[in-house]
Amino acid sequence: MSFDVLQDKIRAMKNPTVVGLDPKPEYVPPQMRKECYDQYGETLEGAAEAIYRFNCGLMDALCDIVPAVKPQAAYYERLGWRGMEALERTIRYAREKGFFVIADIKRGDIGSTAQAYSDGWLGKTKVGSAERTAFDADCVTINGYMGSDAIQPFIETCKAEDKCLFVLVKTSNPSSGELQDMVAGDRVVYKVMGDLTERLGRGTAGRYGFHLTGAVVGATYPSDLRELRRRLEHTFFLVPGYGAQGGTAEDVQYAFNKYGHGAIVNSSRGIMCAWQKTGRVGSDYQQAARDAAVAMRDDIKQFVTIV
Repeated sequence: MSFDVLQDKIRAMKNPTVVGLDPKPEYVPPQMRKECYDQYGETLEGAAEAIYRFNCGLMDALCDIVPAVKPQAAYYERLGWRGMEALERTIRYAREKGFFVIADIKRGDIGSTAQAYSDGWLGKTKVGSAERTAFDADCVTINGYMGSDAIQPFIETCKAEDKCLFVLVKTSNPSSGELQDMVAGDRVVYKVMGDLTERLGRGTAGRYGFHLTGAVVGATYPSDLRELRRRLEHTFFLVPGYGAQGGTAEDVQYAFNKYGHGAIVNSSRGIMCAWQKTGRVGSDYQQAARDAAVAMRDDIKQFVTIV
C-alpha cells in the first residue's frame, strides 16, 4: 500500500491520526491482565497475550474512525519471541480490520542486512521454491543516518510491493539537536537528510504527488516542521510528539500542505491509556480510546482542513 492508499483513508475519515500500539503490560486493563496471567502465569507469554488482546480491543473500537496504526517493535521485542509473535498477529489483525500498518522498527544498516530487514518487514523471503511473507507491514520507519546504502534496499522492496517508508529526518526527542541541528556545509544536518530522502524518492510520486520515501518530523519543533514542509513538497510526513511529548494541534498544522494532505500525526499513550483517567479501572478502555481519538481528530480539525 503506497501513500496514495493512506491519503485515501485519511480523506475518507477526515482524520490524519495514527495510533501507536506501543503497549507495556501495565497499560493493559487489570482484568484483562489477570485473565492472561491466570491462564499463562506471570510469564512473557502471559504478557504477550495480554498485549495482543488489548491491541485487538483497541483496533475493534477505532477501525471506523482512525486510518492507521503504528506498532513499535521494541515493546514486543522486550518480550522475546513471544512478543514478536504477538506483533505478527497484531499486524495481521490490523490488516483484517482495514488499517494502514506502519511498523515502527527504525532499522538502520547497509547492504545485505538492510535487504534482509526490508524482506522481513515489507517484502518476501524465499523458502525453497516458494516466497513467503513474514510481517507484511504496509510501511516502515528506518534510520537513514548511515546514508543511502541503508535506505535503497527498502526503496527497491517498496517499488516491487507497492509499499512505502519513513526515514528519520528531524525527530521529536529533546537531544535530537545534538546531531541533527549541526551545520554541514551550507545546511544543517536534518535538512541534508530531508533533501536526501526527497531525492531518493524521485520518480515514485503517486496520485497525490508524494514519493514513496516519507520523513519522520517531530511536532515538538514546529518551526523546523514548517521549513521542511516548504522544502520537501513531495515528501509525506509522519509526525510524532503530539500530546504527551508537548506537541499541539497548532504545531502539527505545519506538516500539511494547502489541501490538508501529506502528513499523519501519531498518538500512543494518549489513546491507549485514556482509560486510566476515567476512574473505571479499565472496564471502558475501548470507549475511552475512541473518545480520545475523536478528541484528537477534532483538535487537529481546528487547524487543518482535509479536502
